[in-house]
Amino acid sequence: MAKADRLARLDDLRLDLEAEYTAALIAALKVAASGKWGLFDHNGDRWARSAAAPVIENLHEIGQAIDRAREQLAMPRFELQQEFLASRGPVGPQAVGEPKQAQAWLKRLTSGSTEHGR
Repeated sequence: MAKADRLARLDDLRLDLEAEYTAALIAALKVAASGKWGLFDHNGDRWARSAAAPVIENLHEIGQAIDRAREQLAMPRFELQQEFLASRGPVGPQAVGEPKQAQAWLKRLTSGSTEHGR
């Protein structure tokens, strides 16, 4: 019974961390959607990368904690974080800009159409 209680508490912590990650990502996306570049690091600008670094580091730390909890619960890695990480980095000349990409992410995340990681 103690193991079941411990796993239930860990799962509750995981859910709280996933909600925290999602809220932090949405806040960062709102800033990016308003025109601030750097969150997706598409153009490799060191000033934009430096400005976004605290946000990226915070998301990374929360994401690592989520993945540790998920590993203990025999769950796959946190999908939302994996998708976000995959969306970062250089893109081709035909790709949409970071503000438009952030708007698309916001629409998807706030529409309730996805249940990431569950």
